[in-house]
Amino acid sequence: MPACLLCQSQIQIKLTLPWLLSWQPMRRPVVCDRCWQRFESIKRLHACPGCGRAQDQPTQCLDCARWPTLAGFYNEALFRYNEAMQTYFHQYKFSGDYQLRQVFATVFQQAVRQRIAHTAAIVVTIPVTPATMQTRGFNQVSGWIPTIETAAVLTTQATTKLVPQSKKDRHARLLTPQPFKLTTPTDITGQSILIVDDIYTTGRTIRHAASLLLENGAKSVTGLTLAR
Repeated sequence: MPACLLCQSQIQIKLTLPWLLSWQPMRRPVVCDRCWQRFESIKRLHACPGCGRAQDQPTQCLDCARWPTLAGFYNEALFRYNEAMQTYFHQYKFSGDYQLRQVFATVFQQAVRQRIAHTAAIVVTIPVTPATMQTRGFNQVSGWIPTIETAAVLTTQATTKLVPQSKKDRHARLLTPQPFKLTTPTDITGQSILIVDDIYTTGRTIRHAASLLLENGAKSVTGLTLAR
């Protein structure tokens, strides 16, 4: 029996009659039901239409009301950034446990494919600095979408982060200057773009990326994050 990647307990695999009759290969689960239930999914009918924050009504949240309109940009988030998600990111992103990419790979890839099927958008991941790539060894977002073609449109202006975003308070995050630039040569004129990132906190990072893409000719830009 496979072991849960999060708690290492043995996962009981339940064989169902529909699966037996489908003749499809078995997908081995990587997370047990108990661990998976600790993550809280966000339903779009109960989320802010601007940033994806979970709330009772699909109305604009106070955070989004403070932002100027950005040419139709909006973000969707799949899960709440609760305690379970915080622990996951500590292990995956900050401790560099690359095998944990498998926890959300299936659900994140499905979400990306659903969105690009309707918009024919090109997928752009938020890049990490060369120093982060050297230290961690991977881009955490790319780890979730290995089978999806992405466009290397953005790169970081700095080679290293003097202060990681995770160490900044809200005020400091909002004052962060544009951290990205376009790779060269890049022509995104008339393109619809889906930016994928890990966490939407204040929205400063993904909005910097969206504004840069729109300023350089993108037709439309939307965002998708794992957590909010």
